[in-house]
Parts: sequence; C-alpha cells; structure tokens
Amino acid sequence: MTKIDPAALKAAVQSLPDRFPGPGGVVGVVVDGEVIVRHAWGFADLDRRLPMTAETLLPICSISKQFTCAALLDVAGDPATLDGALARHLPNLEGRLPTVAELCANQSGLRDYWALTVLHGALADGVFAGSDAAGLFSRMHQTHFEPGSCYSYSNGNFRILGDLVEEAAGKSLAEAYRERLFAPAGMETAILAADTAEPLNGVVGYEGNANLGHFPAVNRIHWSGDAGIAASLDDMLAWETFIDRSRDDPDGLYNRISVPQPFSDGRASRYGFGLARETVDGIAVTGHGGALRGFRARRLHAAAERLSVVVMFNHEADAHAAANVVLRAALGRPEAPVEKTRPAPDWAGSYLEPSTGLLLRISTVHDGLRVRFATSAETLSHGADGIARSSTMTMTREGDAVRMERPGENLVAVATRIRPGLRDDIAGRYVSAELDAAFEIVSAGGAWFGAFEGFLGKGAMHPVHPVGEDVWRLSCRRSMDAPAPGDWTILVHRDDAGAVSGLTLGCWLARKIAYSKAG
Repeated sequence: MTKIDPAALKAAVQSLPDRFPGPGGVVGVVVDGEVIVRHAWGFADLDRRLPMTAETLLPICSISKQFTCAALLDVAGDPATLDGALARHLPNLEGRLPTVAELCANQSGLRDYWALTVLHGALADGVFAGSDAAGLFSRMHQTHFEPGSCYSYSNGNFRILGDLVEEAAGKSLAEAYRERLFAPAGMETAILAADTAEPLNGVVGYEGNANLGHFPAVNRIHWSGDAGIAASLDDMLAWETFIDRSRDDPDGLYNRISVPQPFSDGRASRYGFGLARETVDGIAVTGHGGALRGFRARRLHAAAERLSVVVMFNHEADAHAAANVVLRAALGRPEAPVEKTRPAPDWAGSYLEPSTGLLLRISTVHDGLRVRFATSAETLSHGADGIARSSTMTMTREGDAVRMERPGENLVAVATRIRPGLRDDIAGRYVSAELDAAFEIVSAGGAWFGAFEGFLGKGAMHPVHPVGEDVWRLSCRRSMDAPAPGDWTILVHRDDAGAVSGLTLGCWLARKIAYSKAG
C-alpha cells in the first residue's frame, strides 16, 4: 500500500484557495482505489451565491481527449482499421495522410484548428458552430512536418477521432461515452456538453485574477472529442477508482491508452492516446490538463503508487501546479527549492528557429531564463555547466546562436540571433491561397496592428511589434479557445527589387502559412 502523509496532505488541500485564488474549486485524491480527499470550496456562481460542491458539473476540457481515445479503442480495437476513413475528413490535405494512431499521439502534424480560427477572422467571443469544424479541415492542405516524426499539439486530431468513434459505433459520441466509459466507471452525471454556451448546473467560469478581479467568461464554441466532456468531482473520482480496479488487466482501457507511442525514428514520445507522460520528483505520472476561458482542470495518475489527484477550478489559476502540490504532499515530498544561478546577460534577445519559422525570445529573470517559444512562457534554470534546463527543454549557447532541444516534441534545432532593425513598408493586404483567408497590416499613428479575415468573419486588431528588419511579432492574448495562440511570428519576403512580396506567418500551434501581397 502507498504510504500517505495525512498531515501534509491536509495542509496542502487547505492551502489551495489561498495559493490559487479564485471563485471556487474542487480537489480529490484516490489512493489504493479509495477516495481519501473529496473537497470543494468557494462558489460556482458568485452573483447567485451558489456554492461549489463535489456534485457541480465542470467542463473538463482537454482531459476529454483520453476518453475519446479510450472509446475509439473500445469501439474499433486496432486504430489502423479506421485509417481509410481519414481522407473523408481531410479531403484536401497534400502528401501522406496521418494515421489514426498518429492523431492519437499528436504526431499528425495537423495545424491546430482552434489557432486557425484566429486566421479565419473569428472573434474571441464569437460563435463557432458544430458545422464550422468541417470548413477548417477542408481548408487544410499542409502539415507542420512529416506525420509521425514530431509532436505538435492539435485539438483537431481529437475532433476527428470523435467523429470516427461515431461512425464506427453507429451512434452519437455522447452515447458512446455513456455506454462504453461513463456507465462502466460509475460516472453518473458526466455528459458530453458540446455547446459551451449551454449552461451546465449553474456553474460560471471566470476570467481575470485576484488583482484585476474576476468576471464571467463568455464561451460560444462547439467542440466534441477534443474537449467536450463535463463532469463533477465525484465523476472524476469514479474514473480514478475505475482505473485502479482495472490496473492488473492488460486489456483494461486505461492500460491500453497508457501504452507509449514512439516517434517514427524510434525515439520515445511523451504523449499518446490523450495522455501526457511526465515525472514529478522522479515519480512517473500520466495525466492531462484542460482549459476553457474561465475554467482550468488537471488530473494526475501515478500508477506505481496507485495515487490519483484531480483539481478543477472555475477560474484561470494554474491547476497543473495545484495538482503537483497535492501529489507531492500526499507522498510526503516537500517542495524543495532548486538552486539556480543567474545566467550571463548575453543570453537575452530574440532568435529565429528555422525549422518551425518561429521566434525564440529569451529574457533574464531572478531565477534563471524566461523563454517564449510555445504558447506560454517557460522558466529555465541556468546551471554552472552553462546549460539552461526545464522539464521540457534544454538550451546551450553556440556562439551567437542557441541550441534548443525539446525531447517531448522530438525537436533539436539551432536558433540564430535576430539583429534589431526596422523596415516599415509592410502595411497592406495579404492573402493566403491555402487558407482562402486574408491578413491586413496597418500603421496607426506609428503603432502597428494586424487583423485577419476569412470564412468565420473579420477579426479584431492585434498589436504587431518589430523584432528585426523583416521579422515581426503579432500578439494574440484572447481567442475562442484557451489558452490563446500567443505570439505569431511574421517573416516578410521581398522580391529582387526589395519590395514586399509576401510573408510567412505562424505560431507554435499553426506554423509556416504563406501569404502573398495583394495588389
């Protein structure tokens, strides 16, 4: 049996409201198949004074992905049997189509469809109907990389998987979830809540923070296999105890979705079948996070310790960090500070990584390096050996360049420093033949802005900042999905006469999209 530190666990649970402030939350812990923590605090709706409870339905968002993959395996057995159906869902994709297994592992190379909504002119508070997903998939022509070679998070993978489940099962995804997963696991109130505009059982999600204040989030998107499930804490604890009951069954669904899916070159992957693999203080953990504007969730499962932790908020505090606090406390492992040294100041600056076409921005902070490359900033400690490290990446200097390794993505690259400069002739309209969409850059009194438009409408203006002579950065901090895409890199192209002819635009979730100058 797993040895638990009851006093440390109780203190950690009681600390969550202060450490991760917001309207409300829930936390649960399962050890050796038994629920030992079931706790709720705060309010599901501040205005109506509706308390948060263990029975309150909350969107679990991307935690849904493991349920979609489990349903797919239960319905179809071998994912390869459904490979032939993908051409219908990606009718215009060029080159080799990804396999269903590669979709399950986020190795398809498909650009994330929620990031693409920004390029198609969607407003953050706009409506995304269930039928709009097909319009995005039909406009996909290229992938980030050869399928199977790398990792790239793509919600669209699991949207398609949900459709494949429906086709193979001959019934709705909601029915497949209920019959094959929710009922066997005892998840009595869990549902597919595909339309985020529909109220659940009174819960409100809140944007903002303790300094700004919290205000209700507006969500009007329709999703499904990628993030559509709503569940209570009791439902999620039932899922964790179901996992424990089937722990010795090699054909158990959780054991099947926990099987690693290596990259095509044989290197180990950290993601598969809707589960991320990580270590917490040397403890091997599988789990996933979830995010919708106004909500955050995280579940962790340490199989060897027979320990599971679930944390869900109706606000935007860091549920992943909160789950780690509880996990460490349960095992009596203190949050020991990590010794760090201040990096040399010449690390700071902007770099261009050529294989992705993305900016790598580095700044120095008191506890190491702050790096912006993916959707959110990461902090790396700088060791005496000159190597900067975090749980997801390492960086070393190579002259005036930076060598970056991100094993979870199977990415090893050298990013070169961008020298400051400004060529301010980029205003104008640009069109993407691939997306059938447009992008306009304007100068407004010396400030630069960019706006997208496409089949989803005309989007808002986003600030655009110069980085180098022909390198710009567009900042997108709010979008239909959460978290937002973050920074988009704009690389300007010129003809032989030096005039702007087009640009390449991309973010971590949707890379290397070509636009040509119009007119």
